[in-house]
Amino acid sequence: MLSKQTLSHIPLSNLLDLKIDFAFKQLLGSERNKHLTILFLNAVFQRTGRKPIKEVTFINQEVGGEYKEDKQSRLDIVVKTQNEELINIEIQLANKKDMLKRTLFYWSRLYNLQLQKGKGYHTLNPTITINICNFTLFQKIAHYHSTYHLYEDRTLQRVKKSDDVLEIHFIELDKFLKAWTNEEQQSFNNILVRWLLMFGMVDDGKNIVREDIYKALEEIAKTDENIRKAFQAWEEISQDPDNIIAYQSRVKYMLDEAAKIEDAKYYAEQEGIEKGIEKGIKQGIEGIAKKMLIKGNSDKEIMELTNLSLAEVQALRQDV
Repeated sequence: MLSKQTLSHIPLSNLLDLKIDFAFKQLLGSERNKHLTILFLNAVFQRTGRKPIKEVTFINQEVGGEYKEDKQSRLDIVVKTQNEELINIEIQLANKKDMLKRTLFYWSRLYNLQLQKGKGYHTLNPTITINICNFTLFQKIAHYHSTYHLYEDRTLQRVKKSDDVLEIHFIELDKFLKAWTNEEQQSFNNILVRWLLMFGMVDDGKNIVREDIYKALEEIAKTDENIRKAFQAWEEISQDPDNIIAYQSRVKYMLDEAAKIEDAKYYAEQEGIEKGIEKGIKQGIEGIAKKMLIKGNSDKEIMELTNLSLAEVQALRQDV
């Protein structure tokens, strides 16, 4: 039995939001916390039935194309397992409405990286993407963890093991937190639940810390040394002065980008409203002009009353 001492040794409000990519990468994308990366991956993969991961190697996160002008991508975390599988872990804070296509693009680039000159396609190993999303991606799917592979449409039979190289996970945090709040997921037996509680506890965007989640983590940590270690690592990265500066800079950038998007939406809507008003006024004036034409008013009389041009009045006369 582990000690029942308080789990956190710093104010909870000082903990970095693990949904911010910088903090996420500090926790799970660094060599010093590699043991946590392995624990997290095994928690995600427990539902797949594969053998536990024992070792990972962090590799370059830049994914480029074959030519200089090809689009370059920087992935959050990329590791290679002891079985040569490539795994990309991404944290997605906002829904940019292109998640599925972007995921397949990143997956394909990472898969393609393996093929070196002089080697055959048979040497390509499975490539796996894990997306942790802070939004609802699949409106019609109730569960928060979805996994995708290659299947035949009618039989739903997966391709044979040697060709089963595609695996994509989507974990929707908002669905998870709603289920947790409604006490549908308050089971500590699921190891992934414990990790997702950590990701969902602090929300910098809403300026909140979930006390109920912290109390649950304290209870879990009494018997789970791994969660206690993960929380300690979280505290450490949250107290590092350099990390704090870099984190705040990243948060500011993300808030600025979000504000730009909101401003663009607002001005687009305002422009649409103004155009709508202009169109309505124009249609009203043209309606008056048509009534005057029906009554036999001259072009000059209509022009003086409505400020329409001669060409506009004559065009309306063709419609009457």
